[in-house]
Amino acid sequence: MTQVGLNRRRWQNFRRNRRAYISLIVFSVCFIVSLFAELLANDRPILVKYRDGFYMPVFQFYSEQSFGGDLRTEAIYGDIEVQCLIITGGMDSCWDTPEILVEDAADGRIDGRDITRGWLVWPLIPYHHSTIATLDGPAPSPPDGDHWLGTDDTARDVLARIIYGFRLSVLFAIIVSVMASAIGILVGAVQGYLGGRTDLLAQRLIEIWGATPSLYIIIIVSAIWRMDFWLLVFLMTLFSWTALVGVVRAEFLRARNFEYVQAAKALGVRPLAIMFRHVLPNAMVATLTMLPFIVTGAIGSLAALDFLGFGLPSSAPSLGELTLQAKQNLQAPWLGLTAFFVFAFLLALLVFIFEGVRDAFDPRKTFS
Repeated sequence: MTQVGLNRRRWQNFRRNRRAYISLIVFSVCFIVSLFAELLANDRPILVKYRDGFYMPVFQFYSEQSFGGDLRTEAIYGDIEVQCLIITGGMDSCWDTPEILVEDAADGRIDGRDITRGWLVWPLIPYHHSTIATLDGPAPSPPDGDHWLGTDDTARDVLARIIYGFRLSVLFAIIVSVMASAIGILVGAVQGYLGGRTDLLAQRLIEIWGATPSLYIIIIVSAIWRMDFWLLVFLMTLFSWTALVGVVRAEFLRARNFEYVQAAKALGVRPLAIMFRHVLPNAMVATLTMLPFIVTGAIGSLAALDFLGFGLPSSAPSLGELTLQAKQNLQAPWLGLTAFFVFAFLLALLVFIFEGVRDAFDPRKTFS
């Protein structure tokens, strides 16, 4: 069977696993939507019509002076005065009676004269993950018509932070998993294929590195440098790649004495070609078995570090920070319930997907 035919059969096997296939669709939709979080949840309009021009504040900086105001700082589009300037075309009286002018401008006439009425197109959720909302009562506030999942203890919209946090967590897990898998597969393949002293020495080094307390290292680093996304990715990759080494090494140790490997050596095929073209595909099933643990472990580790205060800054839209808020505000049960259901939903989808991928690569698995 050709490689194309083999991949087609694996895809058909995956589709027959309804739980995995539906989970992939749901996860893909959620992830794609989260990639456009700025268009879905933002305190800046997507599109503004001011006089005869069109502006996209969600992508570009515009000062208040761009809309007839006085300040050179960025326009605060949620203020009624700024909205009045945009709608009325920059009338000076917006600073005195903005509500009345906005209401009068609805029919395109103010004080008996025609105006070129401007408008604003807002995202579905008019809050960025960092927006401090104006509340009628104390924060955290319960869910209502303005904040569908309520606000946290700093008056930030929970739903907006979940959308941005979902994207952050998934991207973090994907980057860490790809980098850790590449290192782990390479090291395991070299160990298993070469064997001997190379394998023995590498195993001792990996045992020493695996015994290193990663949490202590991260705590020390966070005390020296300000933690950010890429530094955390680097640290997590350093301590995640060893998970795949043992599995890949065992598969290569078993396969390196197979007849087709010996035949390839006799024909003069390069070692790298034998390792990654002939042996590695046979080790993919065992390798994919470990992949869900790396992905879900990366998400869980990010949340745990943010919960403990050693992860991303508190301003970052982290699901772990939401969990910390739930712990600190037991009088606001919607925070804890939201964090629980988001984690359960995300991790369950990923486990079902990777279950299906693992079984699709296993020739012994068939689905009706």
